[in-house]
Amino acid sequence: MEGIDKGGNMKEILSTLTGEQLSLLIRDILAILPILIGTTVAALVQGKVIRTAVESMSKQPEAAGDIRSTMIVGLAMVESMAIYCLLIALLFIFIGK
Repeated sequence: MEGIDKGGNMKEILSTLTGEQLSLLIRDILAILPILIGTTVAALVQGKVIRTAVESMSKQPEAAGDIRSTMIVGLAMVESMAIYCLLIALLFIFIGK
């Protein structure tokens, strides 16, 4: 992207892109979105799962082992969502040429 003035506005910058450069830009943006959304949602859900599990363990200490086991399984399922989002992003990058 030679010749693009770094101080120009977005419309000027986009108008200087070739079709191939624009398609690569769109592909990269589409690759970023699943990772951004997937990891953000996974982090929020994991925090909620852990908070709820700790609250439950404090209310019922005798069930702490069962709660911990269930929490770990739940966290693994939530983490798998983030891994699937990474897989989708890699598909956008490598297959979406």
